[in-house]
Amino acid sequence: MKVLIVYAHSQPSSFNGALLRTAVESLTAGGHEVKVSDLYAMGFNPVASAADFQDRRFEGHLQYDREQKHAVEHRSFSDDIQAEIDKVLWCELLILQFPLWWYSVPAIMKGWFDRVFANGLMYGQFGRFDKGGMKGKRAMVSTTTGCFPGMVEEGGVMGHLDAVLWHLQYGTLAYVGFEVLEPFVTWSVRYEDDQARALYLQGLAERLRRIDDVPLKALHPVDDFGKDWKLKPGIAARTFGHQKRPGTEPGSC
Repeated sequence: MKVLIVYAHSQPSSFNGALLRTAVESLTAGGHEVKVSDLYAMGFNPVASAADFQDRRFEGHLQYDREQKHAVEHRSFSDDIQAEIDKVLWCELLILQFPLWWYSVPAIMKGWFDRVFANGLMYGQFGRFDKGGMKGKRAMVSTTTGCFPGMVEEGGVMGHLDAVLWHLQYGTLAYVGFEVLEPFVTWSVRYEDDQARALYLQGLAERLRRIDDVPLKALHPVDDFGKDWKLKPGIAARTFGHQKRPGTEPGSC
């Protein structure tokens, strides 16, 4: 299998760095091909701008998504964007390795999505979700946190983990067609001892050795939704973001 790991941490000596090395070693030992986009080491520019396009469809006001579509058709992205797009198209599995910051990814990784997940290629006229451009590929989040598991369970102070990662797993990865695997999460890393951290590394290695057995996150295909953009009658919500919020049922107050 062809695997792309997009890695966002500035310190190779960090636990994220250890997770990256473990992933590369485990996957390579399993016979997989691995490429790594180390965003900080690459000096990847996260800021979307007119400089991202070697040829413009519209002069003046920058309509970024429409310029992306034009660049896809004419292969006129800047070299750094095209190199990352080529890696995504090459891979069969995309792994994101990052520390969870403010319920999200570091800015450098957010900018990678903004510039690389291009209209007309990852999504666009052909559709989204199960009809998105990356259909047939899989993706997995691997993230480190400073919190304890109970904080992101039902009723937890931070909110459910599915809510914390919803924008990334559903609104970004699934949106462009990836089948999303259950995430690999390491908890309260800075408060753990070396033995506990070693167990996390072993856990990731084992996860990747059995990657084909990792369950997928639930996803609604676009055909589950009607012309009003809502789930069709009789189709039960299977994902966190589609479940009814307490207090929104008819007759509630």
